Parts: sequence; C-alpha cells; structure tokens
Amino acid sequence: MVSPAENSSATQSPPGDIVHAMRDDGSLSAEHDPGLSTQQVVDLYRHMVRTRIIDERLVTLQRQGRIGFHIGSLGEEAAIIGSSFAMGEQDWIFPCYREFGGALMRGFKLQSFIDNMFGNANDAAKGRQMPDHYTCREARWGSISSPIGTQMTQAVGFAWAAKIQKKSLACLVYFGDGSTSSAEFHNAMNFAGVFKTPSVFFCRNNGWAISVPVERQTASDTFAEKGVAYGVPSVRVDGNDLFAVIAVTRAAVQRARDGGGPTLIEALTYRMGGHSTSDDPNRYRARDELEPWVERDPIERVRRHLQAKGAWSDDQEEALRTEVDGQFREAVANAEKTPPPSLASMFEDVYAEQPWHLKEQCQQLLSGARAPKAH
Repeated sequence: MVSPAENSSATQSPPGDIVHAMRDDGSLSAEHDPGLSTQQVVDLYRHMVRTRIIDERLVTLQRQGRIGFHIGSLGEEAAIIGSSFAMGEQDWIFPCYREFGGALMRGFKLQSFIDNMFGNANDAAKGRQMPDHYTCREARWGSISSPIGTQMTQAVGFAWAAKIQKKSLACLVYFGDGSTSSAEFHNAMNFAGVFKTPSVFFCRNNGWAISVPVERQTASDTFAEKGVAYGVPSVRVDGNDLFAVIAVTRAAVQRARDGGGPTLIEALTYRMGGHSTSDDPNRYRARDELEPWVERDPIERVRRHLQAKGAWSDDQEEALRTEVDGQFREAVANAEKTPPPSLASMFEDVYAEQPWHLKEQCQQLLSGARAPKAH
C-alpha cells in the first residue's frame, strides 16, 4: 500500500527513499526493525495512548475556559515518542511545542506539566509563559519559546559546546516544516555542517504550517534534500511508523556520538487536528483530506502489531485509559487548587542579586492598589 505521504505534493522523490519498517499486516521488515522487545513496544504504546488522551482532555479544558491554550500532537505520536525514545539519558532534546509526550516519557512529571498549563505558583516558568511552554532540566529537555526556529540555533550551540568539552552526547531538535523557511534553520544547519556538531535535526513534516500547506512552503521536492547544501546527510522516514522512526533516529544519534556530525531527518506525518486550540482547520483544509491518514493512525498501527503478537487486549486498553484519566483528573484538581504565582515573583530570576531599582519597583507594586478580583 502506498502511504499518503508518498502521494503528497511535498514528496515527489521515489517511494523507496522513505524508510518504512512496518508492513501492512503489522509485521516488521528485517532491514529496519530496531529490535525492540515486546515489553518495550507495550511501554511505547502506552506512552502514545497516554499522550493522545492528555491531548484530548486539554482541548476539553480549553473549551471549558479552564486553561487558555493548548497545542497538540494528534496523529504525530509515533514521530515524537519514537524519536524521543531513541535518545539516551545523557542526550539533550530541544523541543518545538508539540512534544510533551516525549518529555513525560523522559521523566517530566505530569503534575509539573499541568501546573504549566494553568500557570500557577508551582509552574517552573512562574506563569510568565503561555501554556505548553515548559522546561525540565532533569529530563534534559530545553525550554520552549514561541518564535519560529530559535530552538535550532540553541540546540546546535549546545551540541558544539558538548563537542568542545568532549562529551559523548547528541542533541536532537524538533521543528515543523514551516520552520525550514526561517533564518534560524539556515544558521543552524550551516553551522552544524561546518563544525560537525553532534546534532540531530528532526523535521516533523505534518503537511501544514498553521494554514500554509507544504507546497507553498518550499519549491524543493523534499525537506530532507535541503541538507545537501549544508553538507548534512539526510533521511526521510514514515513518521507514522514507530519502528522506522526509532531506527533512523538511533542511527543519527550514533553517528553524532561517533563524531560523524549532524543528520537531518524528515518525518512524514500529518497534523490530524488544528495547529492549536486557537485554530479551525476546517476553514482551510478539506475534510476528506484526513481520511487516508486516519487509516494510518500511528497508534492504531502499533495496537494491531501488538494484538497480532497476542501482547495487547481490549481489557488492557480499557485499564490503561482508566489509569491515565484518573492521573489526569488528579493533576488538574491539584493545579486548580494551587494559587497563582506571587506578584513579587515577576522580579525574580532577572539578576543574581536584585538591584535597588527592582527592589523599589517590587515594593511599590506590593503596596499599591489592587484591581478588583473579577478584573
């Protein structure tokens, strides 16, 4: 069966250029089988389902007016979970903003994530960022910022420092197809290619940059081929194939650690929802465009694989969904009981030692009149 990715206007090179591991019957090809144990596949499947459930619940919270914003990963779970799984504990990841599932898998606490969604006093960003803009040093997960592509140069700089310090690690940076039009993409790719930094550029080609389709984003046949100009080896992979994503990311990470320099991965997937909860894709996308991608839902593909091996049942599915729903409800209840950040916190983390003028401004703020609570 030919995948929708191979029929899209953004992928005009021969289908053989796209790495696949899963066959139509759920079995794996020997060439790109990453050699996972059945338990590892079960664990990864659980992370993928958990990610989707949390996505759906957060959209509901936003529609209820309980949080202000969410940007999800519906349909892109294999690309995110698979690539994050392929990274070692010592490696660093610089996210875009859809990859919370990978952060949770690497140790980011669900409660910390939900606290960020509410911007309360326990939010690591202290309410200064919009929802879905978090960080977790313990998980070696960089902070998220909204400007397009800035994480790419940050990731390359971090990787260059690691190379100078002779540390055996790789840095993976996530970005969407729209970010390839930014100056940061050029700067990061060029620097990484020249200095052979241990970088893995992971482009989630999900078909859309908000409402801009890929055919209006680039004149090149693929995004992967952009690596040629920078001397960066590139690979295209079925981003809805968990096993293929793990295989190509592992190879890129090993190459980076071995001193071989950067790799550009183009993961062909599809954004099955809107860009964010502020977006209505039905205004610019035909409804029937989703149909072939629903058939290649990455979660359903892994479920079929496990069921064919007798490793997953309907009872396990129901128990998993009940478990995740309970954890999510508890985290939300805790977040909603937590007060907002203190007013004084906006003056913190600016200087190591707070200068006199900030102390003065803080005191004026705290002693001044307060707006009505309903303001």
